[in-house]
Order: sequence, then structure tokens, then C-alpha cells
Amino acid sequence: MKNGLRQVTSYFQKLLLMVMAILCNVMVFAQDKSVDVNISTNKGNNFWGSPWVWVIGAAVFILLLVAILRGGSRRDA
Repeated sequence: MKNGLRQVTSYFQKLLLMVMAILCNVMVFAQDKSVDVNISTNKGNNFWGSPWVWVIGAAVFILLLVAILRGGSRRDA
């Protein structure tokens, strides 16, 4: 009787292992999804993308920086 029980337990373990392997494969293939991402950069008027805005902004920043640094070095006589 023990030999038959061991044989049934062995078959049950093999069946359980096969079911677990199938479930793992299903989970892996369920995550295999191709993503189609379409990013369009032409949405209306892109104000900050213009180079002249950056040039003017940098010029204003440099002028403010120079004005602040020169104003701090001024000494009263």
C-alpha cells in the first residue's frame, strides 16, 4: 500500500509541477505586450522651443547678474 501511495504522490507532484510551469508561462506571455507610443512635438505654438526666446532670456539673465554683481562692489566715499 505504501508503494502505491508513493506512486500517487509522485504523479501528483509531477502534475503540480507541470501546472505551475504552465501558469508561469502564461504570466510571462501575458506581460509580453508591444507598446505603440506616438509622441507628437507639433502641438500648436511652441513658444519656449524658439531659439530667440532662449537668447533673449540668457541676455536678460546676464544683464541682471552683471547689475547685481556691480551694485555689490560699489563703495561709498
